[in-house]
Amino acid sequence: MLNRVSLSTKLLFFRFIPPSSVLTHRNLFTTRFNMNMERCVVRCVPCESKLTISFSLDGSSKQMLREQTEPLGKVLTRIGNSIIKTQSKGKKCKTSKEKSEPPEISLCVNEKRVPEDTVNADAWLDGAVLHVGDLKYKVELNPPTFTLCELPSSLMAGFPVCPRLEMEFGDLNESKFRWFKETSPSAHMSGDQDCWKEVGQDRVFTPSNQDIGLKVMFKCTPGNGSRFGEPKELLSSGVVEAGPGTCTFDNRHMYTQKLTDESTLRVVSYNILADIYAQTDLSKTVLYPYCAPYALEMDYRQNLIKKELSGYNADIVCLQEVDKGVFVDSLSPALDAFGLDGVFRIKERQHEGLATYFRRSKLKLLEQYDVMLSEALTTDPLHRDLLEKVSTNPSLKEKIENRSTMLQVTILQSLCDPSKILCVGNTHLYWHPKGGNVRLVQIAVALKHMKQVVTEKHPGAGLIFSGDFNSTPSSGLFQLVCEGSVTENHDDWASNGPEEQIQVGLTNPFQLASACGAPAFTNYVGGFQGCLDYIFVEPHVLQVEQVIPLPSLQEVTTCVALPSVSHPSDHIALVCDLKWK
Repeated sequence: MLNRVSLSTKLLFFRFIPPSSVLTHRNLFTTRFNMNMERCVVRCVPCESKLTISFSLDGSSKQMLREQTEPLGKVLTRIGNSIIKTQSKGKKCKTSKEKSEPPEISLCVNEKRVPEDTVNADAWLDGAVLHVGDLKYKVELNPPTFTLCELPSSLMAGFPVCPRLEMEFGDLNESKFRWFKETSPSAHMSGDQDCWKEVGQDRVFTPSNQDIGLKVMFKCTPGNGSRFGEPKELLSSGVVEAGPGTCTFDNRHMYTQKLTDESTLRVVSYNILADIYAQTDLSKTVLYPYCAPYALEMDYRQNLIKKELSGYNADIVCLQEVDKGVFVDSLSPALDAFGLDGVFRIKERQHEGLATYFRRSKLKLLEQYDVMLSEALTTDPLHRDLLEKVSTNPSLKEKIENRSTMLQVTILQSLCDPSKILCVGNTHLYWHPKGGNVRLVQIAVALKHMKQVVTEKHPGAGLIFSGDFNSTPSSGLFQLVCEGSVTENHDDWASNGPEEQIQVGLTNPFQLASACGAPAFTNYVGGFQGCLDYIFVEPHVLQVEQVIPLPSLQEVTTCVALPSVSHPSDHIALVCDLKWK
């Protein structure tokens, strides 16, 4: 699960207001700093050996990384020596033999000096005051801090802008956000503050058509209750660009404008087309030659994907073909802003994998039981009988073992009713059109693995099994899942000829149904149109309340096929509402 509060950052960098108008008169100086002392930010985490001390002096930022067990006196001496060194560099007459004396430096708590033999970890308390000559600095221990703050590189009118934010010692829900746009193109170049107009105070901002050609500025202040840290200010790298107009999912969002109630779960399954596949020469010239090259770029497609997913207001989202970088840098920051937490499982030897997101206000992550299907087949005694039959055909066995297909299994618990537990399976099975035999073995392993989870680990848990199964409704796989069995003579066992054929009868340990039925197509490309994606559920646990209509044939073929400028993937998302029984 995405960790929104990270303690991994070793060094923090702060922007401080320089003391450009320090008063020399003692009484006036004291009065000023009693009202508004400079900041001395200290980061001290018990599990780390060092602490960081940051403050501003003579217009420059001072950063000190010191051992937590070091005596305070050494730090104060180091500060004094640093001041002398700075003063020496600033002397106009380098031949002067006058020796600089360091100012009096001390650390006080409740106006009492902290003994210099006190170790740093005990000395630098929140609210302490660092005295450097006449200067005073209020110590802020572990204030809320953004460790990462980034804007996406591509901004489009009508599509949400979701900053990537990571913080420590704070809560994003208690932080402050402000959005600004230029009053006119390139107005920010003037440096005039009047060139910016405030346009929002939410974590996410959606530019309008009136913002096309303008840059955007984002100001965020980390918070934790009534405590706030140093604000960050970001300027977009580019201007807001025009969007594609109507997208294939816009009409679908009419059915998902509201969140579901506690008795219902909205589930999405979607193969979003991995960037590593969309950017190949094969994709651009053979698979998707009808798609504008810029519409295959991830910077463009991620805008569409984030808008589409956020507009479904789903409780559970199962994604396939998710690039690792897209999960970390794009999807998770965006979906986190819309109330979803996520877990990721990458394919072995690949750069893409599976992601399962869930609404944290309704569901709690209990456990994960992910497996590589080929590894489970060959190492788990649960599949011994199936392995023996597969082993009778070395060619088929080798092909299965070479597949890195993953099964992501996520156990979720209802926060409203803890007795309601879900086992959410997510997978993307072998792709080859002649690989029906391989997929039968894969699905058999997946079903048996999840049955063991809901029998031994979480008795009574209901199953939702979704993904890109690369199998049509006429396949043996669909028959096995929905009808309960497939015979040893099914045509799919000979899908790649007799040299890879085995004869195995399979049964499904679950009673499952396809929540969205069997649509005419969930994958629509130039060379193939058909249904490959499903959300399987147990009807005695979850009842289908609503299936969100898929885009029409006319919508899908507006730009010949998928993907297109108005649709980010070659697949179509399945969306349905399921009601607890």
